[in-house]
Amino acid sequence: MSYLNFDKTLLMNLERSLSKEMIRTNRAGAYNSTTLVDCNTRKYHGQLVVPLPAIDNSNHVLLSSLDETVIQHGAEFNLGIHKYEGNNFSPNGHKYIRQFDCDLISRTIYRVGGVILSKERILVSFEPRVLIKYTLLEAHSPTRMRFKPFLAFRSVNSLTHQNDAADTSYREIKNGIAMRLYDGYPELCMQFSKKNEYTHQPDWYRGIEYYKEQERGYEYKEDLLVPGYFELPIKKGESIVFSAGVTETSHLTLKKMWNKELLRRVPRVDMAACLKNSAQQFYKREKDGTYLLAGYPWFGSRARDEFFSLVPATLMIDRDDYFDLIMKTAMEELELFLEGKREGLKLEGIEDSDVLLWFIYAVQQFAEQRSVDEAAERFSKICMKIIRFIRKQNHPNLFMHNNSLLFINGIDKPATWMNAVDYDGTPITPRTGYVVEINALWYNALKFVSEMERHLGNEQFADLLDYQAETARLSFIDVFWNGTYLNDYVVNDYKDVEVRPNMIIAAGLPYSPLDRQQKKSVVDITTRELLTIKGLRTLSPKSGFYRPEYRGGMQERNWNYHNGPIWPWTSGIYARAYLSIYKKSGKSFIERMLIGFESEMTELCVSTLSELYDGNPPFKGHGAMSFAMSVAGVINVLDILKKCDNEEQL
Repeated sequence: MSYLNFDKTLLMNLERSLSKEMIRTNRAGAYNSTTLVDCNTRKYHGQLVVPLPAIDNSNHVLLSSLDETVIQHGAEFNLGIHKYEGNNFSPNGHKYIRQFDCDLISRTIYRVGGVILSKERILVSFEPRVLIKYTLLEAHSPTRMRFKPFLAFRSVNSLTHQNDAADTSYREIKNGIAMRLYDGYPELCMQFSKKNEYTHQPDWYRGIEYYKEQERGYEYKEDLLVPGYFELPIKKGESIVFSAGVTETSHLTLKKMWNKELLRRVPRVDMAACLKNSAQQFYKREKDGTYLLAGYPWFGSRARDEFFSLVPATLMIDRDDYFDLIMKTAMEELELFLEGKREGLKLEGIEDSDVLLWFIYAVQQFAEQRSVDEAAERFSKICMKIIRFIRKQNHPNLFMHNNSLLFINGIDKPATWMNAVDYDGTPITPRTGYVVEINALWYNALKFVSEMERHLGNEQFADLLDYQAETARLSFIDVFWNGTYLNDYVVNDYKDVEVRPNMIIAAGLPYSPLDRQQKKSVVDITTRELLTIKGLRTLSPKSGFYRPEYRGGMQERNWNYHNGPIWPWTSGIYARAYLSIYKKSGKSFIERMLIGFESEMTELCVSTLSELYDGNPPFKGHGAMSFAMSVAGVINVLDILKKCDNEEQL
């Protein structure tokens, strides 16, 4: 039995199968995503979804679905499925599915009477093109196939409806057609590896529903244009390849293109392999640089997410090449920011209060994977620039006080990763003043940059940084330590004593401002009140503000976002803090913690991790279907356990 295999019992049960999604990307921003039974449940789903910077900064659904029909002796068996009003599904093609697996690529096996058909999908690397391969495994009679493309040509943030503006004309190309529904869009070129007959019968399929959008309180009904259908014969043992892309290709090369892409794929044989594959799907190569996307399907390149996830998503999975590419682009943008540029940067949120400190943390992780000497040689200059930038009070929202701690303003707009806002744009969790993880990161940054400077022989700079770090450490304890754990933030005479996962960062960084007993106390209360099988809750259940379920309309979900639900990204830092206290005796505990993440490989978006999970059982996942920080956090846990096995220092 393969690792990611789903049988007909599950697939025919729509209540279960519609909750399971898949996503594949081309490492250049395009993706293919739907449910295991090919019924779209989100407006973000589609067979080909591509970024179109000439139009805007969002992705656009070109080909929403492709319905297949098997024809034998004049009888038609439609394999497609769409949801319509009143919980009606048509044409109910899921009842023919016998198996779905995605160990290497996604593969669906259909059985229609004596016909057994295999359907496989691949996105072409760095090119906005999806390939779908159909193989007739078994047939006792002459068989034909018909294909109906459902076209959207709209942003993932909107829905389309029947209109007179859509251009339903087409252009014949080799073994297919090209269409462009609206001005400004590229053509969608649909071709087969085999000669076929195309019948042009434009028609709108009205009232297709996406229940995931309905759950979130958004518009959820859409009309899609079916321009006509392709039809061709297929013999037992024969494979045909369908291509949809924004440029025409040679039909003669489709099978070669398929085989070439297949060689790039790495089997998903366990959780580690799944997460390795998932991490690489966040890569986005553009003409002017390479980025790490924060997640799919709606996130772009966000500075905090990129710097936190960078080393786990590259070096820890042996993709040093992408570390170099992404870091090169990031440093170019950081240099512009440090020189005072605030507009036109592609890394979103680069001005956020903690971002520069997470960058230094990424360099520190690089040093742990390689060496401090190499880190110093490559990155000490920009790290020192960051330290000077902060010390000179040049940051728009980081103010160093005389006690060497950093003060931020989080009243008017969010200033930390807990950035949900109310209806008027003000922070729901207004963390302001001295914030615990920002100052822990600051202390860690001072100590690590000092370490790099010493390796370069700059003893004077190193001594200065160590002196300031010690001042910051003493102030940190004075401000945040409440005798049992760490205050979340402190402003004027107010001390926020809510138990949140932010304090574990202070205990889990390589340079912690806490002594061993303080660190143990933080780890223990975090374990008792925040730890679940999916990671750490954002707020203790003992709090009167605890709202564990991420549900309802946008406003309710925003209120709950960081007040109870679980965010897995802190798992790696928690594991490091726990093992620094309990050493190898705590290894089995951390291994058991991973069981909850292992189970997620076959839930929700298979072979990856969601953005967040409900704080109470059954810990249902929500938000982005595949989230870089979640994936990076668990990869970090696996790397830490490997070092523990090798008896390396944690």
